[in-house]
Amino acid sequence: MNLEMLWVFALLAACVAAFIANRPRMDVVALAAMLALVISGTLEVDEALSGFSEPSVILIAAFFVIGEGLVQTGIAHRVGDWLVYTTRSSETRLLVLLMLAVAGLGSVMSSTGVVAIFVPVALSVAARLGASAGRLMMPLAFAGLISGMLTLVGTPPNLVVNSELQRAGLTGFGFFDFTPAGLIVLVLGIAYMMYARRWLGAEPEAHGRSAQGRRRLRELAKDYHLLDRVRRMQVAAGSPMIGHTLGELQLRAGYGANVIAIERMRQFGQVMLTTSANREILAGDILLVDFVRAELDIERFCAEMHLQKRAFKQDYFTDMSRELGLAEVVIPPGSTLIGHSILELRMRSQRGINVIGLRRGGHALDDTLLHERLRMGDTLLIAGTWKAIRLLNMQPQNFLVLSVPAEMDEAAPAARRAPFALLTLALTVGLMVSGLVPSVIAALLGCLLMGAFRCIDLNSAYRSLHWQSLILIVGMLPFAIALQKTGGIDFIVSSLLGLSGEASPRVVMAMLFVLTAVVGLFISNTATAVLMAPSASPWPSSWASPPIPSP
Repeated sequence: MNLEMLWVFALLAACVAAFIANRPRMDVVALAAMLALVISGTLEVDEALSGFSEPSVILIAAFFVIGEGLVQTGIAHRVGDWLVYTTRSSETRLLVLLMLAVAGLGSVMSSTGVVAIFVPVALSVAARLGASAGRLMMPLAFAGLISGMLTLVGTPPNLVVNSELQRAGLTGFGFFDFTPAGLIVLVLGIAYMMYARRWLGAEPEAHGRSAQGRRRLRELAKDYHLLDRVRRMQVAAGSPMIGHTLGELQLRAGYGANVIAIERMRQFGQVMLTTSANREILAGDILLVDFVRAELDIERFCAEMHLQKRAFKQDYFTDMSRELGLAEVVIPPGSTLIGHSILELRMRSQRGINVIGLRRGGHALDDTLLHERLRMGDTLLIAGTWKAIRLLNMQPQNFLVLSVPAEMDEAAPAARRAPFALLTLALTVGLMVSGLVPSVIAALLGCLLMGAFRCIDLNSAYRSLHWQSLILIVGMLPFAIALQKTGGIDFIVSSLLGLSGEASPRVVMAMLFVLTAVVGLFISNTATAVLMAPSASPWPSSWASPPIPSP
């Protein structure tokens, strides 16, 4: 063992110690180690920076973007909605489907992101079933971990190991090469959690509000008596509303009927439309109407306008929270809104929002809502798209956004582009499986298609990149070159062979497995893969396939 090899091993040990202590951050440790290898003369500059040109790094970054596209288009959240609907009142069915859904989504996007999406789903379902959330949180975490075993892109360590194989001149893994073993582990994991859940708590927990203490949409609607006033009505053939815009109809001024949103059938299903003044009404549209005049004869209004009543569930605003939002705003001193009525302000045409509630002195005003002159300190309940609600933060002279419901975090700004996101994902996976183009090129093509189909914007794409993970891989990959140059890898291999003696390759593989698992207990799985992969690649070529027995 020479001095250079000792130096590399010492630096590696220092990195592991820093990873265990988590001080400083792992990406900072990786960059510092990379610089130390260059300054000490162990590596040349181009060797130390080789990680930035590593295809696996680009591939990981690309799938961060593709995964964010699935979130932005609401696909991931719709899987959660389907889960809530399908499980009904069965905790067993919920546990199985929850683990399958998380593992399935996590196999093509960040498992951390998937778990973050499903945590509120699991809490919501647990509250409905009257079950303890603890009985779902551990299965959720297990499924997120197992998802990395299902595909090549399921987790960064898979790509790191695949890259090391190719660096050694060997054939890399296919997209589904991990799947058989991953499915076995998934089935065993589900079976274990079915049995072990009895130890995870049995008492239901309170879920009145979100973890951040923010109210839900239903609570806001209830506070302003909105659930008692709103109705869903479908425009029948022959209605005098057909072909006219909301601005022309003047339903709010003439009848006290405020159209909050419009549900319309499109090629890929029903969509929720905003209610701008120039929005034209079509036959078959379902209107969400807030009747702000108590004296209005709703039956007569339906008859005159040829409207048919449709069911309105108490959870309507929660079910439609991806596209229709509610928020409370307060009128600050000096606002130009003071002294004007809601009808005069024309909020819908000017700002794309509907004022559907007014609270003054702690009391909700219903009958006088339209004509009440606004005062300083009045609290308004507004409805509109989440984008329009966010824009109100840019007008602090007129509005102070008092509270937004927890559902705002789950909103999908590009929900209408969901079919294109699914098409992009299918095309990307298909190209990777077929091998027509290199995997990294297929992933980059998927990123471009996500942007071209407007499933994700550039700012969101860059924000989706988990730079800490990427820099960690980039900074630690040069260790593989350093170990090869100084003879460190040969030393590790010969040491393991010396310990195993004349044992079979399976015994050596088991030793590597145990060593990697032990190291992974103390540092991240990505860092573990980067450190251990170089040691696993230079084994005798005769191990590639077992000898064929003689007949």
